[in-house]
Amino acid sequence: MPVDEQKNKGWQKVVGTKETIKALETGEAHQVFIASDAEYRVIRPVVALCEAKNIEPEYVDTMLQLGKMFGIKVKAATAATKEY
Repeated sequence: MPVDEQKNKGWQKVVGTKETIKALETGEAHQVFIASDAEYRVIRPVVALCEAKNIEPEYVDTMLQLGKMFGIKVKAATAATKEY
């Protein structure tokens, strides 16, 4: 389901590695997005938590594209959707 449609279905967007990690650790993350061009050292904790929580992340080509998907004007390495 596209990110803009999820907002109407009761999903909240979180952007950035720290916020994505927090959503994964609390079990609130529904869907996780990772930019393919992000540095591995930045996304490594998110990838590890996704594996631990059995969440298949969706990879996006660029950090700029991921930022735009989530309605921000800057780049983002990771993002997620979670329930309100």
